[in-house]
Amino acid sequence: MQKLILGRKNHITIVSAILIIIAYVSKLGFQNEPIAIWSLIIASVLGVIPIAIQAYQALKVKVVSIDVLVTIAVIGAFIIKNYEESAIVTFLFLFGAYLEQRTLNKTRSAIKELTEMAPEVALKQLKNGEFEEVEIEEVDVGDILLVKTGAKIPVDGTVLTGEGHINEASITGEAVPVSKKKDSGVYAGTILENGTLQITADRVGEDTTFGKIIELVEEAQDSKSEAERFIDRFSKYYTPTVLGLSFIVGLISRDIELAITILVLGCPGALVIGVPVSNVAGIGNGARHSVLLKGSEVISDFSRLDTMVFDKTGTLTIGNPKVADKEIYADNVDEVLAYLSSVEKESDHPLAKAVVEYIGDTKSYTVEKTVVVKGGGIVAHVEGHRVAVGNVALMEQENVLLSEKVRGDIARFEENGNSLVLTSVDGELKALIGIRDQIRPGVKENLQQLKKLGVKNLVVLSGDNQGTVDLVARELGLTEAHGHMLPEDKSAYIKALQERGQIVAFVGDGVNDSPSLALAQIGIAMGSGTDVAIETSDVVLMNSDFSRLPHALGLTKATANNMLQNIIIAVGVVLVLLASVFFSEWMNMSIGMLVHEASILVVILNAMRLLRYKL
Repeated sequence: MQKLILGRKNHITIVSAILIIIAYVSKLGFQNEPIAIWSLIIASVLGVIPIAIQAYQALKVKVVSIDVLVTIAVIGAFIIKNYEESAIVTFLFLFGAYLEQRTLNKTRSAIKELTEMAPEVALKQLKNGEFEEVEIEEVDVGDILLVKTGAKIPVDGTVLTGEGHINEASITGEAVPVSKKKDSGVYAGTILENGTLQITADRVGEDTTFGKIIELVEEAQDSKSEAERFIDRFSKYYTPTVLGLSFIVGLISRDIELAITILVLGCPGALVIGVPVSNVAGIGNGARHSVLLKGSEVISDFSRLDTMVFDKTGTLTIGNPKVADKEIYADNVDEVLAYLSSVEKESDHPLAKAVVEYIGDTKSYTVEKTVVVKGGGIVAHVEGHRVAVGNVALMEQENVLLSEKVRGDIARFEENGNSLVLTSVDGELKALIGIRDQIRPGVKENLQQLKKLGVKNLVVLSGDNQGTVDLVARELGLTEAHGHMLPEDKSAYIKALQERGQIVAFVGDGVNDSPSLALAQIGIAMGSGTDVAIETSDVVLMNSDFSRLPHALGLTKATANNMLQNIIIAVGVVLVLLASVFFSEWMNMSIGMLVHEASILVVILNAMRLLRYKL
């Protein structure tokens, strides 16, 4: 029965609110006192039942929680027939608990989504040499597997035969597919975009990198959900103090009504509602500014952070490779670009797509005798000309002369983190194209704002090569930059920061980021990222607008301060009321109730200021 009632707490809260509204409408609108009284009585009884159950459960384990104080205070208010106070206190307490607890299960669906993304089947080689589709559980270390274009790599393994390009975004976060050939390592959960591979299984099931991602998310979420709320810690001392004071006063004065008055006045109505209402106002402001904050625990940690760690691709950068630099070594520019576009349309490589997109609408030529040079590029005939498009190695293979100026341009492009696409026509170099992931506009200014808000360390972790990561770090003025980072490497780095006492926020957008998002005290996901990243995170920048990040940090600092103000107001009012009971002649139940309700209004109005917050 207890479990059933506690499972219906939200329904009880709604019914209590409706009954309180009916009571006030009946009393103020229709002067119908009986209906108002009975509505408040029913609301009080319904509301106090789950609170009393929680108080009983707390007392069983020798914990005097705020539930105990609220239960006694409500019973006391009921005894002296102050049904209005008993109904309002129970509703506020239940509503506050709802606001505090509603986000605890937000991230649980992330585990299910990750599991669904994991490979389920594999093409396994049988003893007769043929391949048969089997469940992933039937694959053992050492088995030979066949992976076709478009399929997921089922295990962590090593390429035996074949070549192809694999999209490793789910593991490294990098958008550009990686070329794989004999002896190359591959990861479970990544996708073979073209080609056919035979691989040998090195790690299977939970031992794969993808399996470790799921395990890391589970561990981090479990540890995070155990955090205690401030009000519970406060109640450890506050509740016994008020109960003891009431008991002593009742014992000495023999005045039961005075003892009950102390309990009622000591009931922390404003304290119960003060923190949740600040939380709600802060979350409301964030929502209006495209920032989703998932609860007060997030706000508290976020407001105190000193280290912010970023994934690179899709977070600091746009996540879509585009042409960034260009040098043309010919007078007939339009014709050269038309040749280049015509040849690149023959390829489905991401760099080719970036070139075609950059050139845009142009004259299209018929491409003949196309030859794909593995690891080099494409050679084809266009309008009677031999056109080669690819990397430096292909140009050297085609005996294309690369002058000192050209080699200088190539070095400069590479220093800027570009992937190179060179174009030669009839053995002469005509064009050099540099393609790279672009830094998000305005990110540098946003990072400066974060520093002004108190973030001491700005770190980038990426699966990309160290040179490219260093380039991004220098351009943006970051504190540290680390490349070649797999998901477990990122998680280990964040753990090391936390062990040194730093409060860490991690900003990312991919499946590979989900362990770090869950492990960091504050996980921040870009809204255009994967569902798993968004569900696992504590904060979501809904429009993937990086400029919202400084607003989010400033808002959480303002919200944390507002919560503290409300706590001080609430506790201060209670102390004044209790002191007035003993040291003044004018304090009575009616005045106490008026001040009590006024304090609730004050903390609500104070919290509403957050709705107008701007950085």
